[in-house]
Amino acid sequence: MSDIDPRSLRNAFGTFMTGVTVVTAHDPDGNPIGFTANSFTSVSLDPPLVLVCIANSSSNYAAFEQAGGFAVNVLAEDQKDVSNTFARPVEDRFAAVRWQQGPQGSPVFEGVSAWFDCSMHNRVAAGDHLILIGRVEAFETSPAPGLGYARGAYVTAAAEAEALTQGAKLIVSALIEHEGKVLLMGNGQGKLTLPETRVGKEGASAALARLIAETGVEAEPGFIYSVFEDEAREHQHISFLCQSAGGTPAKGAFTQLSQTTLMDIADAAVCTMLERFASESRIGNFGVYYGNQIRGQVRPVATGSKGA
Repeated sequence: MSDIDPRSLRNAFGTFMTGVTVVTAHDPDGNPIGFTANSFTSVSLDPPLVLVCIANSSSNYAAFEQAGGFAVNVLAEDQKDVSNTFARPVEDRFAAVRWQQGPQGSPVFEGVSAWFDCSMHNRVAAGDHLILIGRVEAFETSPAPGLGYARGAYVTAAAEAEALTQGAKLIVSALIEHEGKVLLMGNGQGKLTLPETRVGKEGASAALARLIAETGVEAEPGFIYSVFEDEAREHQHISFLCQSAGGTPAKGAFTQLSQTTLMDIADAAVCTMLERFASESRIGNFGVYYGNQIRGQVRPVATGSKGA
């Protein structure tokens, strides 16, 4: 790298926020092995392919180069300790996590946002890394929000929300999605609204957990989908995108976001947010809105990055 400083380049790569995964397999003796990686990304739906990169200098390089498959465990927000364990030369990394053999045979973890158990589709040498391309043979996902990473630090939606609770009046809403529909409820005036609540001294995370519990459905807090200041209502609004695992709502119903439904949304800013969600859902590419109730910016949510 004649004219490029490796440390500066690595720092520049680090500005791109990624998720955090642990990639696992078995060595030739059948022992479980794994390493922390943020270089995970989806490649193709048909056939279902994913890729991850492993450094040539990794102690696991030879075993993964020969492995017939691997699993990618997408860590949840509360699994920073798992990430740290598999990023360091710990003697028995797997003692720190609950795991089992996946359907394809590689170790998959409990409590993760998702796991993908893959057969080896291809290996591609690329500079100082080896690209492992896997064909997804089995996978499982949960509502647990994923752990983020940017500029050498972990990123969590809960921490970001707590920071925003300082100061202005704060409203938290839950954009709870299940099988393509969103949980909407009546506002008592013939219009529809998302489940929402004012945040008190307990903080945004506790308020969101209480709000979800009151809906009567099984769901986990997801990532922040929209943050805006509503000058008309004199409050700050944070909406979390949450995936529901099912259940019958105590109030309201899961509703398709048709044009007719959107016309019945009480709050214009929330209506605009739901229109964006309906559009992004069709292409499976979500962003985070920052601004006020009239104008702002949508920043893409990163799904993967080149890493070690």
